[in-house]
This record gives sequence, C-alpha cells and structure tokens, in this order.
Amino acid sequence: MAGKLDIDYAIVTEKGDKDENADAADACIPDGALIHSKGIAAAIADGMSSSEGGKEASQVSVTGFLTDYFSTPESWTVKTSAQRVLGALNRWLYSQGQVRHDSARGMVTTFSGMVLKSSTAHLFHVGDSRIYQFRRGELELLTRDHRVWVSKEREFLSRAMGIDASIDIDYRAVGVEEDDIFLFTTDGITGHVTDHRIQELLNEHGSNLQACSSALLAESLHNGSTDNVTCQLLRVLSLPQETEDDIYQKINELPFPPDLQPGMKIDGYEILRELHASRRSEVFLAVDQQSGDKLILKTPSINYRDNAEYLDGFLHEEWVGRRIKNIHVLKVLEPKRRRFLYNISEYVEGQSLRQWIDDHPQTHINTAREYLIQIADGLRAFHRLEMVHQDLKPDNILIDKNGTLKIIDFGSTRVAGASEICSNLDKNIPQGTINYTAPECIEGSGCSNRSDMFSFGVIAYELLTGHLPYGDSDKPRAANKLKYISCREHNDQLASWIDGTLRKAVHPDPKKRYEVMTEFLHDLTQPNEKYVESASQPLLERNPLLFWKGLSGLLAAACLYLLFLLASK
Repeated sequence: MAGKLDIDYAIVTEKGDKDENADAADACIPDGALIHSKGIAAAIADGMSSSEGGKEASQVSVTGFLTDYFSTPESWTVKTSAQRVLGALNRWLYSQGQVRHDSARGMVTTFSGMVLKSSTAHLFHVGDSRIYQFRRGELELLTRDHRVWVSKEREFLSRAMGIDASIDIDYRAVGVEEDDIFLFTTDGITGHVTDHRIQELLNEHGSNLQACSSALLAESLHNGSTDNVTCQLLRVLSLPQETEDDIYQKINELPFPPDLQPGMKIDGYEILRELHASRRSEVFLAVDQQSGDKLILKTPSINYRDNAEYLDGFLHEEWVGRRIKNIHVLKVLEPKRRRFLYNISEYVEGQSLRQWIDDHPQTHINTAREYLIQIADGLRAFHRLEMVHQDLKPDNILIDKNGTLKIIDFGSTRVAGASEICSNLDKNIPQGTINYTAPECIEGSGCSNRSDMFSFGVIAYELLTGHLPYGDSDKPRAANKLKYISCREHNDQLASWIDGTLRKAVHPDPKKRYEVMTEFLHDLTQPNEKYVESASQPLLERNPLLFWKGLSGLLAAACLYLLFLLASK
C-alpha cells in the first residue's frame, strides 16, 4: 500500500469533584487486513449523572462499539456497520435500564464515535459530547449538541443512548488529510473552555498530544469544572492509497502458474481437463490429491499480466466468493497450499441456465418460478452483505444434477465497503453483459440492488419466452431508447398480469422497478389487480406496436379486396 493508515492518540480523564468517573474514551487500531477494510475506530461517552447506571452505560457503549464494529462484515459500509452496532447497544442499554434500575433512564449516556477509513472520517453522534477537527491552525466543531433549554438556568439532553428503544444517530463523513487532529471531549471540558481557547492550546501544544490533552484537562478544572473531564486527541500520521504497485506486489507474491495441461500437478491438485478458455482466463477440472474431491481451478490469462485493473478483479472474485455462504451461490474454497495465482471452487456437475433455456425456449411457468426462487435466494445473500453482482445472466447460473441453481462469477461484483477505499485504479468501468445489465450501470449513474433486479427480470422474461424484453443488441442503449416488447408477442399463453409484472421488473428507470425480489416473485404467482385491470385497456394503450401491426394488416387486406373488385369488372 502506497502509504499506510496510521495514527497517534492520547487520552486523559479525571472524575473531578464527582464521586465516580462516568466518562469513557478509547481507540482501536486493528491488526492485519482489517485496518484496510474496516479502518480505525475511536469513541467517547459521558454517562448521564442522573442515570443510576451512567458509568456502566458509557463504558459498555465505547467498549461495545470498538469491539463489535470490527466483527461486522468487511463488505458493509462504515455507516451500515456502525449504525447496526449502535442500534443494538442502544436497545440493550434501554432494556437493562428498565430491568435492573426500573427506569427508562437507568442506563443513559452520550456517545460520539469516529471510524477513520481510507481518507474519510465517518462520525456517529448522539448527546452533547463533541468531536472537533483541527487542521492548519483552525478548529472546526463537527458535531452538534443535542440539548434543549427549558429556561435560562435549566437544560436537558434531548437525545442519548438508552433513553428509548429506538434512537436517531447523527451521521457525517468528512475528508481527512495527513496531520489532521481530531479532538473528542465531554461537556466537562467544553462547558468551561471556549472553542477559541481550545484552538490556542492546540496551536501551542499540538505537536505533543499527551501534553495537549493534559493542558485541556487542567484548563477546564482551573476554570471551575465540577464534572468528569475527559479528552481524547487523535492525529492522522499517514493515509493509504491503493496503487497499481500494490496489485503487482500481490502478484509477485503469487506468480502466474505454468501452462497447465491434463495430468500436471500443481500445489497438490491434479489437472484432469480444460473446461473453458477465453482471452481473460482458463478454467480446469482438477482433483484434490489429498481428499480425492473434484474441484474447479481458475487461472488468469497471461495476456493480462500487466493489467492492474484485471488482476485486481481476479483477486476480488476470490475475496467476494469466500465471504458468501449460500447453497445457491458457488462455493469458493480456500486453498490449503498455494504457490501460484489461481482460485478454486466447488465442482458443479450439470449445465448452465443458458443451456437449459436453449433446450427449453419457453419454460413452463411453474418451473420458471421454481428456478427464480432459487436465484433470488442466492442474490439475497449478496445484497445482505451490501454487494451487487452486476453480471447476472443465464451463463453465470449453473444447474446441478439435483436441480439446484448456483450463481457464479463474482469478478464484477460491487462491494459497498470496498468502494470507500481510495484507489488510483479505475474501478468504475461498466460491468456486465449488455442485454442483461441495467441502463444505469452502463451509463455509469450508479448500480444498486435494483440493478440486479433488472438482470433478474430479464432472466425471468427469457425463461418464459426464449427472447429478451428489449431485443438482442451488441451495443449499449440509453434508457430512453429501450422499447419493451410484450412477452405475449412471444408466448401468447402468458397472462396479461404476468406481462405487467415482467414489464415492471425490467423498467429502464430503477425507481419504477420492484424494490425487493419477494414482491416480484409474489406478483409472478398471484395476479396483481392493477395488471389484470390493464388487460381491459384498449389495445392501442396496452400494445401500440401490435395495434398498428394489426391495423396495417387490415388495411392491406382491404386494399387487396378493392383491387380484386376492380379487376373483376
């Protein structure tokens, strides 16, 4: 990695005139690859003084956040991960406050947390503890206090962890530069040291975080603070940037395999035969000599040895596959021993959905539903991990000898969490196959779960008709150029409500598609009234093309009849 995410931090805390210290603060720098995929986390919390379990609430919130955040899937965005963790912590605090202290305010605390990932700081805040950013001598407050004044002398917290079973947490993302300093404080400091004075102390002592923290604490006590006082300072020492050199370094650690032929052995795998070869990769059937199990061994093409984007995609495919556990997704295996660049997966004995459609160009509706339910289950496994497959098509779905469908090929999969990592590699190249890829992905306006819905809908249409909803094309088409062809033109046995369902699933506008696959599958099974009603609409409105074709045919027949009459006179 060109540069590595690295920080320095210091924490000081004292109980002041209070009987106990109900503040908590800490930071966590994970080991290994997690610092790349999840970042660094820091947090501060101030247990409410009128809360019986305030001290425990603050400690649980900070410790729980710093521990549980790093246990969430690496594919999730920072926002998703942190909000899930904080939501669970809040519900626990609320329930424990009622059970152990017989009060909704039994375990209440403020919370301000930050995740520093790549070159972005993600902030999560509730209450009146604060986070500041100090850059080039200037101080900026990044959070807002959740306090309500009921009189000149009296105020109270309007939001905090543990007050209610649900919670609204402020989220903000800010850009980060090297040498930025982030200041976390409780109101024991900010209630007695002005922002102007904090800025002066940072300018004076900022080169020594421990000394600066102690100076802030001493200043607040000197100014009469009677509350717990806690300060945490975090300086960004360096930021990461993924470069082509990082990819080539990985490849040097795992060189390209030799030219593989049947009978050859590589890392304990014996090559049985070649299954597929293209300009981009070669796929072999192999056997694990230790277990005797057949498996698939895929190698990158030597033609792309100097293409960093391609090599990154090849490594990415294994990363994705090893994180999805679903019977309807191809299982990518972890090599027991590996000296060369390749990936291995389970061997599926059967055929592709493409072969099935070619052999059964108009699949019975019941069989189509059964297949689509399986595909949907596999696709949900991607979406639960905030992944979008982006290349769903019949060629990338296998049917084993037991009739189980499995989604394959993860090289184009978009991972939300990975998109937060800065890289100078071009990862925004349109992915997928033209006839199955949603228009917004081709146009580069952003892929989402609804983009996979489009591909899913195209597969459903093709299963039932043997054709494509917008015809076959080898060139990208803008959304406003796509003209839907009624499925009844290809298969008149299909009901009008099925056509309405398919039309919505493959709508060029993602906002007008189904939001979830369950709704789509339901409408394929149970007639949706609005699509049944559409059958009573005039043919001109339901199917203009068929209307004008029919009218032209009638006019042609009338002309021929008139010519016949004229010729017979």
